[in-house]
Amino acid sequence: MSERAFSSIPMNVRSTKPRSQGVTEIRGPYYAVMGRRYLEDILETMHPYIDGLKFAGGSFALMPRNKVREIIDLAHQYGTYVSTGGWIEYVLRYGAKAVENYLAECQALGFDVIELSTGFISLPEDDLLRLVGKVAKMGLKAKPELGIQFGAGGATPAAELAAEGTRDAQWVIKRAKTCLDAGAHIIMIESEGITENVEKWRTDVASQIIGAVGIQNVMFEAADPPVFEWYVKNYGAEVNLFVDHSQIVQLECLRSGIWGMKSSWGRILTYRG
Repeated sequence: MSERAFSSIPMNVRSTKPRSQGVTEIRGPYYAVMGRRYLEDILETMHPYIDGLKFAGGSFALMPRNKVREIIDLAHQYGTYVSTGGWIEYVLRYGAKAVENYLAECQALGFDVIELSTGFISLPEDDLLRLVGKVAKMGLKAKPELGIQFGAGGATPAAELAAEGTRDAQWVIKRAKTCLDAGAHIIMIESEGITENVEKWRTDVASQIIGAVGIQNVMFEAADPPVFEWYVKNYGAEVNLFVDHSQIVQLECLRSGIWGMKSSWGRILTYRG
């Protein structure tokens, strides 16, 4: 990137890409249509702050194959990895052969990260570990998505999710550790049950996960400004977060310390001595 505007005005020092902490993954096509030209505008102006691009809801399955490849190639030109999102939950219903075909297609198209979501399905731990191993063996990065709320990942009403109940944080911690031991690259933590579709945020769950698994090994879904502000305010500018692509500027202003809300204005700092 060329010299930023107003470079004489200091801001927080941030680690540079490729980075392992302070990672920002943005949502690609789902709530908004995103093609190459739309994405190029985003990356041309903000690419130093965008580490990953995640397709959502199996949106790539609706698109022409060459257009999916265009998006992936463009992201790579800007040093941005590309994740599948959690569509494997759908693919798993059709058996082992469908999974093989899915992973082979992901590899052929140039995806870097295979998200292994289990929000809508009940999958034995050993089966999840087998998937982690298979993805890693293909030279791709496995990213299990875990959470305390069964049925997470869609637009299910809060009352219906509440009726399902939630898992204990220790269940997530145990499964996260076993996945990392099996070769998972990082763990995505689903927001439902913690900061989304709840009457009161379960910040204790986030704290337990970070304390047990390590902040560098987890990424939190935080696609709501008060949520990502809370994570940055409590865990610093280098916490790994997933947000909507429309929120990248707001999030990086917060990480860089140049803007904020009432409780974060002027309080987000980094130090490189």
